[in-house]
Amino acid sequence: MNQDNKKNVETDGSQYEEKVIYINRVAKVVKGGRRFSFSALVVAGDRNGRVGIGLGKANEVPEAIKKASKQAKKSMIRVPITAEAKTIPHDVIGKFCSGRVLLKPAVEGTGVIASATVRGILEAAGLQNVRTKTLRSRNPHNVVKATLDGLKQLRDFEQIASARGKQVAEIL
Repeated sequence: MNQDNKKNVETDGSQYEEKVIYINRVAKVVKGGRRFSFSALVVAGDRNGRVGIGLGKANEVPEAIKKASKQAKKSMIRVPITAEAKTIPHDVIGKFCSGRVLLKPAVEGTGVIASATVRGILEAAGLQNVRTKTLRSRNPHNVVKATLDGLKQLRDFEQIASARGKQVAEIL
């Protein structure tokens, strides 16, 4: 991997970007002393509206990252992105346990204003102009899952218009 923990992986003809969000060393106390293992939290995305997260545990760090990235690719979700501004369609608050993440659309040229944990997910999804605020818990696991929950709640304008029985131009 290169210096910013990003890796491009080619599988099934499509390109995925992986980013290691958090690595934790876990100690299990046994009769002979401590046994150390590692857990890795990884985000994978195609920068085109698909993103997933994975958690892997193993005795070595590279093996944990490998397991986490495999799980992240299996758990991918589709994120609606507005074509012209590369942002989200509307405000949303994602929730998981005590973690809350506020996601707001931003105008072209704003960039991704977010913590390192949230930034990894949004960039892997292909979002370029989003403002965020992490509320309450700062635990990386809760923040990542709250961000993913917020992205799952998003609906594009076509879905909203069809649910209301209107045209897209009428709701804009």
